[in-house]
Parts: sequence; structure tokens; C-alpha cells
Amino acid sequence: MNTFGKFFRISIFGESHGESVGIVIDGCPAGIPLKYSDFNEDFSRRKSGAKGTTPRREADIPRIMSGVFNERTTGAPIMIMFENTNIRSGDYSILKDIPRPGHADLTAHQKFGGYQDYRGGGHFSGRLTLGLVAAGIIAKKIIDPMQVSGTILEIGGSRDIEAAIDTAVKQQDSIGGIVECTIKEVPVALGEPFFDSLEAVLSHMVFSIPAIKGIEFGSGFHAAKMRGSQHNDNIVTTDGATETNHAGGINGGISNGNEIVFRVAVKPTSSTQQTQRTMNLKSGEMENLVIEGRHDTCIALRMPVVVEAAAAIVMADFMLQSQQVNRVNEPKTRIE
Repeated sequence: MNTFGKFFRISIFGESHGESVGIVIDGCPAGIPLKYSDFNEDFSRRKSGAKGTTPRREADIPRIMSGVFNERTTGAPIMIMFENTNIRSGDYSILKDIPRPGHADLTAHQKFGGYQDYRGGGHFSGRLTLGLVAAGIIAKKIIDPMQVSGTILEIGGSRDIEAAIDTAVKQQDSIGGIVECTIKEVPVALGEPFFDSLEAVLSHMVFSIPAIKGIEFGSGFHAAKMRGSQHNDNIVTTDGATETNHAGGINGGISNGNEIVFRVAVKPTSSTQQTQRTMNLKSGEMENLVIEGRHDTCIALRMPVVVEAAAAIVMADFMLQSQQVNRVNEPKTRIE
């Protein structure tokens, strides 16, 4: 549903053109320093306005409604809300009956019987990733000294990002991209085999981000072209350091102490100025659709900080699980 995590739990809420979007974070330890200025850097990285991004600009001012007192977390659930102020819902009035190709318009209509908020994608909108970034900012504090870093590797199949954006804007079409995420200073033994493997949970969280269509760890799909003698990472120290990192820092679903490295594929923005063909649900006839509204030429440009947040949330959850296990396994003092 809309909740993720075991010990560091998040619940997302809101719609793109509703009153607000936000996040509820439960399980955050008490005493974590948190002030409003802590949100500035990552929020600015997610903001629109640069070439290739949507002209919709929101203030993105966080309202911390609970869980923080005197600039420290209290241990109670943290609720952070963001008001939607720069909306133009009229741009989406036709979408109730004419779903956009590539969007969740049709599946949402089928699942919720037509009662969904279709404006700007509603609850399926990338606007909701603002809450994920907010939770990621707190998660990064919990996992320190672990460091999470996301970077764009390519846009539209090119490493010349600016040229690729210029071409897409000129052609009035959208393009996708590849984002790499690296997690440094990772402790050994985070993760569980099989269903709660570190790759499985990271993938679960990452695929919750709108527009993500693929993920690979370490050498990823290239591993299928390698031999075992090439892909295996030779262990060079007693603490598990390796010569190479084809495994991406994870063996058997468990962190091995090396950097965790994964890459994600971000699809082209579904809303494009190109004329598309779709079904009119009311008439039952195919027709041309020209999408109105404000949209990103390349959503991947704003994605690195969101992927970072997703990774930090997962690592915080595993860190808190690990601490709980360690407390349970601590020797008990015998009282005579």
C-alpha cells in the first residue's frame, strides 16, 4: 500500500493537485538533530526550473507537524506536510475520460472505479517524491557515517547531458536517463538472505519511485557476458575488502563492507508535446491526444536526490534492525 519499512517506517500521502503532499515517519530514534534548514540542499536538487524540467515551481516549504521539539526528534511519529500552491488543474480536465499513454491514468481508473484524483497524475505523480526526499534527509542522519551519492551517468543515451536536453527540447519530445547511486562506509552484514536481501529491499523501494523501469547492482547485466573467474571479486583483506566490486557490495543479499553500487533506468516522461493516439473511454473510439500542462522534458535530471533518499531510507531501516538484533543478543547480566 502506501507504507514501507519495518523499524524506520514511512507512509506517503497526498495528490499532485490536492491540498498537500507529505510523509509520516515512524520509528525514528529520539534525539536526532533536525531543523528546517537541513532540508534546503536536497530540496533544491529536486526542484524544477532548470532547462529540461517542468516550469511548475512550488515553494516546497516543509511544515513539521509532529515528532520534532527544540530541533530534535522526539521518538514520536514525524509528520511533514507540503502545500500545493502552483496548480493548474484545468489542464487535466479531459483526462477523466481520455487516459494518457504511458501514465497510470487508465490503470488507476480501472482499479479505483473512476474515483481517483486524475489531476496531474494524482497520487501517482512524481510530486509525491518530495516526501521521500524529506524522509531521506532524516535517514541520512541516522546512517551517518554512511554516505549516499546519486549521479547522472547519461541522458537520452548520451553522456553529453546538455546537448541531449537541447535536442529533446528542440524536438518537443521527452527523454530518459541512467542514474547511479553509491553508498560508502557500509557496515558488514546488513540484509537477510532471500526475501529480505539488501538487493531485494533496495529494489522494492527504488521501484516505488515513479518512472523507474530498471535496476542493476555492481556489474549488473554485463555479468551475463562475463566468466566466473572475471566476475568474482578477489578478497584482499580480513575485513572483506576486494580488488574489484562486480558484486556491487552485496553477497548473498548481505552487505560485504565494500561500496554498494547500483544503477537505475529512468523512462522518458510520459507527457510529451508529440501527438499520441489513445482511447476515449466515453465514446469507445480512438482519437488523437495533445497533452496540455507543464511537464519535464527529462525527469531523470531531478532523480539523483530521490534515488539517494530511497537508498538512505532502506539503509536506515536495516541499521535499526541490526541494532535491535544486537541488543537482543547481548549477554544478560545474571542477578543472584
